[in-house]
Amino acid sequence: QVQLEESGGGLVQAGGSLRLSCVTSGRAFSSYAVGWFRQAPGKEREFVAAISWAFGSTRLKDSVKGRFTISRDTAKNTVYLQMNSLKPEDTAVYYCAAGSGGISKASTNPDYWGQGTQVTVSS
Repeated sequence: QVQLEESGGGLVQAGGSLRLSCVTSGRAFSSYAVGWFRQAPGKEREFVAAISWAFGSTRLKDSVKGRFTISRDTAKNTVYLQMNSLKPEDTAVYYCAAGSGGISKASTNPDYWGQGTQVTVSS
């Protein structure tokens, strides 16, 4: 089993920054990738970013490229989503997710989900 716990959400003004953290625990992560998804009110959950645990390679949604960065600290078993230049349309519940089999799996059909953390960007 894999457990994922998000933190770092909150209220921020447009143009501001937040860093989300996802602490992972459970089985060895060498073959996993970890991703971030978000779900805004009335909308479907969408992929935001993913990172390979073993290699550090990343994938980002086009609309967040240049503003968001995903990284991991293997010593702390933690994945981060640094979000800069936030916009009101970034408002959503952000979920951490993990999938075996690499970035493709983690970014489309992950096996495990966290509980989510709310991010609200005011205009």
